[in-house]
Amino acid sequence: MSESTSTKPYLVRALHEWCVDNGFTPHLLVAVDAETRVPLAYVKNGEIVLNLNYAATKDLQIGNETITFSARFGGVSNNLYVPINAVRGIFARENGQGMFFQEEDKPEVSKDAEASEVVVSSESTPKEAKKPTLTLVK
Repeated sequence: MSESTSTKPYLVRALHEWCVDNGFTPHLLVAVDAETRVPLAYVKNGEIVLNLNYAATKDLQIGNETITFSARFGGVSNNLYVPINAVRGIFARENGQGMFFQEEDKPEVSKDAEASEVVVSSESTPKEAKKPTLTLVK
């Protein structure tokens, strides 16, 4: 029996569509590594959060191996390249609902450990500096 493909790109596409359909702004949490092409000036603690709204991107392609698009940072257009294995989560900016994924040690990850849903608590208002808390749901 052949090994099936990862569910992660399908979940990312589905949650992106859900955000857009409900008028939310989809945001992608990415762990930046040598393969990831993003503006390094916006990377904090080895991660970057990217706005994947169609109004903020150009030529957005969410494929099974990579996510590519063009976006402006500080008025300068950048071509971004994000390997699917670098994606740590996708969520709606307005309410924090979405899905976060476990960190992958290597490209081939066991099917059982591939994705875990995380619930984001949005008890604080956007004006507060308090960060949301994450709770792992298995």
